[in-house]
Amino acid sequence: MKRIICILLILTSCEHNELVESGSTSDYILFGHFYGFCQGEKCIEIFKLTTTALYEDTNDKYPNQSKPYEGAFQQLDQSLFEKVKDLASKVPQELLATDSGVIGQPDAGDWGGLYFEISVHGKKQYWLMDKMKTNLPEYLRPFAADIESSIALIND
Repeated sequence: MKRIICILLILTSCEHNELVESGSTSDYILFGHFYGFCQGEKCIEIFKLTTTALYEDTNDKYPNQSKPYEGAFQQLDQSLFEKVKDLASKVPQELLATDSGVIGQPDAGDWGGLYFEISVHGKKQYWLMDKMKTNLPEYLRPFAADIESSIALIND
């Protein structure tokens, strides 16, 4: 809980995090994976995690690197929330200090990409990240693995 509070304080105090979603007051993270050359429901999986619930996107759109993800979310069972509720506390400080954008070459070789977004009081940051670990900074590799394991827990 202390780490979540620290993350919220950092996000609300940094000048480079001034992207604001109008009318938003809820805090959440979005996380998921995407594959370009793929067919079926599991090709694009984006989830929204709040402090009390987990939601799944029903649009399944390929993320755009120039704007945050726009999804249509349906709430999932509370037991799934319990499995992944700690993901927000695992966000590396180094990532939060990085401007939104692309890290590595997500899905460049048909190996897919990861999407991560965090919103605090309407201020958003988001990243499209490479799934190939060697294309990620060392500090980000454990968090990328946490995202992938969270998706696997939800889909089990």
